Amino acid sequence: MDMRGIAGGLGLAAALLLPGLAQAQPASDSIGLELNRLQPQGEGCRVWLVLRNPASAALDPLRLDLLVFGKDGVISRRLAVDVGPLPAEKTAARVFDMGGQNCGGVGSLLLNDLLACGPAPNGGSDCLPRLALSSRVEGVPFEK
Repeated sequence: MDMRGIAGGLGLAAALLLPGLAQAQPASDSIGLELNRLQPQGEGCRVWLVLRNPASAALDPLRLDLLVFGKDGVISRRLAVDVGPLPAEKTAARVFDMGGQNCGGVGSLLLNDLLACGPAPNGGSDCLPRLALSSRVEGVPFEK
């Protein structure tokens, strides 16, 4: 057996024996946006987002058009949030405050649109299908 066969066999063995190793590598160029935490800040609410960009290209700019729904399902506010730049092959956290919005009153978060997702020339419509949204906040879904 030549060295290429040995190396290929070792790679296959590692993948079979160490399934977590294969998961550590990005499977696609999906852009992850996770609602990670809602933190009370006086009369307002601090929003923590975790963003993941496994692609080899940075996203700059990256601006979100968000709608905040109350527990009653009624839109309580609309926000334009600049979360870029997001470097290539990077996970980053972004934080923003919603003054006058009680965290307990947030029912869901909707990514209404992308205002910018660079360097896409059309404002982000190429990025939208690549977005994978999730939420760690119990009872508060984050959807597109």
